Amino acid sequence: MRVLMLSWEFPPVVVGGLGRHVHALATALGAAGHDVVVVSRHPAGTDAETHPTAIERVDGVRVLRVAEDPPHLEFVRDLVAWTLGLGHAMLRATAGLLRDWTPDVVHAHDWLVAHAAIALADLTGAPLVATIHATEAGRHGGWLSQPLNQQVHSVEWWLARRADTVVTCSQAMRAEVSGLFDLDPDDVAVVHNGIDPSGWAGRAAPDRDSPPRLVYLGRLEWEKGVHDLVAALPAIRRAHPGTQLLVAGTGSCSDWLAERARVARVRRAVRLLGHVDDATLRDLLAGADAAVLPSRYEPFGITALEAAAAGAPLVASRAGGLGEVVVDGVTGLSFAPGDVPGLAAAVTRCLDDPVAARARADAARRRLDTDFAWPSIAAETAGLYTAARPGPPRVLGRPKIPTGNVFGTS
Repeated sequence: MRVLMLSWEFPPVVVGGLGRHVHALATALGAAGHDVVVVSRHPAGTDAETHPTAIERVDGVRVLRVAEDPPHLEFVRDLVAWTLGLGHAMLRATAGLLRDWTPDVVHAHDWLVAHAAIALADLTGAPLVATIHATEAGRHGGWLSQPLNQQVHSVEWWLARRADTVVTCSQAMRAEVSGLFDLDPDDVAVVHNGIDPSGWAGRAAPDRDSPPRLVYLGRLEWEKGVHDLVAALPAIRRAHPGTQLLVAGTGSCSDWLAERARVARVRRAVRLLGHVDDATLRDLLAGADAAVLPSRYEPFGITALEAAAAGAPLVASRAGGLGEVVVDGVTGLSFAPGDVPGLAAAVTRCLDDPVAARARADAARRRLDTDFAWPSIAAETAGLYTAARPGPPRVLGRPKIPTGNVFGTS
């Protein structure tokens, strides 16, 4: 099949797990014989002179990297305008490709490419497949109280309602997406994220003669719950004196986390490492006594797969897809999202019995070769492409923005 895939990030432009997902999926589809073109962008802050639009072959797929337009738009400051500019640039860049190549399917990844993907599906007559990786309501605990939240939610609603096939990465996300966008859950497909576990082995191993080392990997945002891990650290250190927490990642909460650690009187036990390269991350995970993922909101939890591939024992919340990735007592230990005492107890239990922790880590590693292997995920996705049919023209008005918490929580 000829697949036109749109994503606002694609390596080396990687902001979160989405970029890695799109790269791995596109590569696996290409390896299976499909003709894949990925439309993505150059790094933010560049322009057509420094980074002109160009198409290249990467790992068996063609990647059309789109230059930013001249207007001074910044992602953080001008999010909606920046996204509209990206969509316009994607459309113009793809116009040349479509002169002698027509896709069998258009696959959009998340709301940031909604405008371009919908327009390209309309222009080509190809079915539109949309993967909703996360939602604005989910990222903000069910609240859509600010104008920007409402704008993003309405674009997500448009993409989900316009798509001929909607895909989510977990059962939890299927329930969330169908509820938020008034879709029949039976019409929403679930295709898990995956991982290639080869190359994840680090050089280090936990040193049993040294104090325990906990590792967090991911973005430093409120919904990731790193503040809950910091709050649990005093109790963990009482049970296991000297325990250190290594935090790998960047985000808007970095300074706030440092302050939370100071207030909890564990600042010297918390190391904020910022962004780390893949080799460093592998070594951190290989040397960890536990990888702790305390998310309050998590559509899937690809970091859990990365930790499992590196052999780190997993302790994770049951938020969203994490509850499907980490099977409590089998492939890791889990706790309720936001439950700080429960988090501390789960980590303490993991550190109390390294032999049992290692057995669970081995079970998690074995599961990667079955439930989360990219060739099977690509085959599932290709099956959705084959079954997708373009629907009749649809005229959609603006969605009503819910008042209060859309998930019914306080």
